[in-house]
Amino acid sequence: MSTKILGLRTTIYKVADIDAAKEWYTKAFETAPYFDEPFYVGFDIAGYELGLQPEESLTTDKAESVATYWGVNEVKTEFDRLLSLGATAHEQPEEVGGGIIVATLKDPWKNVIGLIYNPHFKLK
Repeated sequence: MSTKILGLRTTIYKVADIDAAKEWYTKAFETAPYFDEPFYVGFDIAGYELGLQPEESLTTDKAESVATYWGVNEVKTEFDRLLSLGATAHEQPEEVGGGIIVATLKDPWKNVIGLIYNPHFKLK
């Protein structure tokens, strides 16, 4: 029996200013959007979708119970680079066992961005 769940495909961040967010995420992920409309901005990040949508009602009360972790080779280096672009620290880089290092930051719109180095992770 094969699974019908194929894996993660898209992470969407809701933002108050989609133009400013588009500029910030272009710098942060060092990738220009492939789809750019007022209702959605889409980035292809190594085959995964990062989407920006305008908030329907402005809020700084963002959920912290779910985080998407973006794979990186150097968590501390990327953590510091995102801080220099205006992100704020949420959880400092930390090894959590097995050589896995994680950290989280908040973008200027208070969305949580996770970073992970996992030497055991292999794409299937």
